[in-house]
Amino acid sequence: MDTSDNEEQLGFESEEDSEMSDGALQEAFAKGLLKPGLNVPVEEAKKLANNVEGMKQCLADFCKTLPWVERLNLTNLPVPDIVAKAEGRLVAPDGEINAEDDFQREMYFYRQAQATVLEALPKLRKLNIPTKRPTDYFAEMSKTDQHMQKIRKKLLVKATAMEKSEKAKKLRELRKYGKKVQVEVLQKRQKDKKAMMTSVKKYQKGMTDKLDFLEGDQQDNKVKKGSGPSKAQLNKKGANSKRKFKDQKFGFGGKKKGTKWNNKESHNDMRGFRAKVAHGKGGKASGKGGKGNKRPGKDARRKTKGKK
Repeated sequence: MDTSDNEEQLGFESEEDSEMSDGALQEAFAKGLLKPGLNVPVEEAKKLANNVEGMKQCLADFCKTLPWVERLNLTNLPVPDIVAKAEGRLVAPDGEINAEDDFQREMYFYRQAQATVLEALPKLRKLNIPTKRPTDYFAEMSKTDQHMQKIRKKLLVKATAMEKSEKAKKLRELRKYGKKVQVEVLQKRQKDKKAMMTSVKKYQKGMTDKLDFLEGDQQDNKVKKGSGPSKAQLNKKGANSKRKFKDQKFGFGGKKKGTKWNNKESHNDMRGFRAKVAHGKGGKASGKGGKGNKRPGKDARRKTKGKK
């Protein structure tokens, strides 16, 4: 018969839970102590000691007639519950309390201790026994200074660890918040860039003639730079002549191609039309068929050259 089967028959669940080792089981099986069937260990009954002589000795020690100062024993009933009487609540007779009520039971102990103190203090004062600790009383510590130093070090280490943990927690929260703000800023930039590209494409295709998106960038740049005075405000004399000439010649940016093309309005506008100038009949106008100074002929130029 296998040892594992024996353990199962004996009711042992595992090797750790078993009180007998494998070697002890094998020895018991070899000696024939294990029998077929369910083997249940039988615990021996506890022997109750009835030490009569010891009990009598203890009783004799209790009955010694020692003075009360050596014994300090008092048996008292609890003081009346003044608070309950003032509130008008029913007060149970002494000794009749609900044992399941923790608060009522603890208050009963408190009032009983109070009655004992009220009776013991006058007796102690009568016997000239001090009941208060003197102001210059020095009591030796139950624990050594080395032990208290160890405790202090452990408390300091614990407080330092807690402080580091709080700092790390705050740093993690700040990093999360900073990362969140950074993501929001990047998303806003991407959104503005996308809107700008869409507006530029619409303007290039001729779907709109507004340049509001450029003004928005200029406003953003002004906000970033601050609310200080601009260059135009600082330059009280205004733009110089060079700047005015360039602005008049090249303009202020924007679309330049096709600016001189005719349209319906310019075609119908005749305010700047001059017929004499248009057909070469002006007094000073020199052109085909005009009366301006003619160049002398070749022979005349030769004669003039020969005279010189």
